[in-house]
Amino acid sequence: MTEVIGVRFRGGCKEYYFDPHGIAVEPNQFVIVETAQGTEYAQCVSGNHEVADSAVVPPLRPLVRIATENDRRTFEYNKSREKDAFAICQKKIAEHRLDMKLVRVESNFDGSKIIFFFTSEGRVDFRELVRDLASVFRARIELRQIGVRDEAKMLGGLGICGRPFCCAQFLDDFIPVSIKMAKTQNLSLNPAKISGTCGRLMCCLKYEQDAYEDAARRCPKADSFVATPDGLGNVSNVDILREQVVVKLDNQPESPKRYRNCEISVLRNGKGSRDGISIPKELPERYREPAEDPFVFPVISAAAEPEVAEEAPACPEASEKRRSRGHRGGRNHRGGRSRRDGELVSAEKAAAKDAGEGSAKKSLRKSAGEKPAVQKVSVHAVDSASPAEGGAEKHRRPHRHRGGRSRRSGGPKKEE
Repeated sequence: MTEVIGVRFRGGCKEYYFDPHGIAVEPNQFVIVETAQGTEYAQCVSGNHEVADSAVVPPLRPLVRIATENDRRTFEYNKSREKDAFAICQKKIAEHRLDMKLVRVESNFDGSKIIFFFTSEGRVDFRELVRDLASVFRARIELRQIGVRDEAKMLGGLGICGRPFCCAQFLDDFIPVSIKMAKTQNLSLNPAKISGTCGRLMCCLKYEQDAYEDAARRCPKADSFVATPDGLGNVSNVDILREQVVVKLDNQPESPKRYRNCEISVLRNGKGSRDGISIPKELPERYREPAEDPFVFPVISAAAEPEVAEEAPACPEASEKRRSRGHRGGRNHRGGRSRRDGELVSAEKAAAKDAGEGSAKKSLRKSAGEKPAVQKVSVHAVDSASPAEGGAEKHRRPHRHRGGRSRRSGGPKKEE
């Protein structure tokens, strides 16, 4: 294991390892490191930590020091110098009439070298330009020709997705992208839709390529001869994301049908003749949705609970009285009896039937310990004048409670 720190240079996304030499460096601190191009001003992105020896690219360059206030001022001065060098170089390019586009200018930390990045369609003879720039800046001049992808990474911007360029935000290196990836993903081959701002194929085509290739192995190719639950046919279209295929059946050529990948049996993958292909006697079965998880119990609400059947009372007279009054048999209903009244009625109370209906009813209530039902009537305010005298009665029909009758609608109260 080797102790290192990770730093990132200006305008770059790649992280480089340096030997801290026992100096504790915190993330987001600016440091001075030694590189092949000389001392550079960089930002620490990961503090002191250990990595495997195989992850270190030799030689491991050392950390010079943590940046001070003077180092920060030197860095700001170099940035202002780069702006002046950019303007002067553009004038020199116009004077020499060179077919090149200046992209960026960078100066090393000690100011001994200035690098000019440019793009061009072909080779450019810039020897005279280098001499003019060297006489102006009194430093070592270096001109580097870069590609359009490097130009987009340096300049930055927004892609067609509305987000910043991937290359300018997090990509360390450019990944190879081919037109085959667009074909595998069933994308339109229109260059305007699959190309980035740089004019090359979009880097994001590589992100999902592995998933598309894995799904394409499980799906049949177009024009494959397959067997479906509805008969034989040829695949006319393949939906890789859903892993479904559209099959043009032999018995229904006008109306293609969509099937899941598990509902078909491939008899011939790709184009070809049907000669010599053995037709299966049994067709594949249709896909059935998986059953619910047996370990997940459904939530039953109170309204969905089954009703408990009422037990038949032992006394037929009590049951007859209950039905005549519209009694529901529940303990919580007003003016009603308990469900177990019939069980509490003894044979001794049943013999009181000869003494009269009123005495039997009274005996039943005493044995069950039930109080006489009280009729409740909600009385509303009524005008002093009667309807005949021109007054208006408010709420002429009072509310009727369960188990009792209204005095106005049902006549006078029945005496017990």
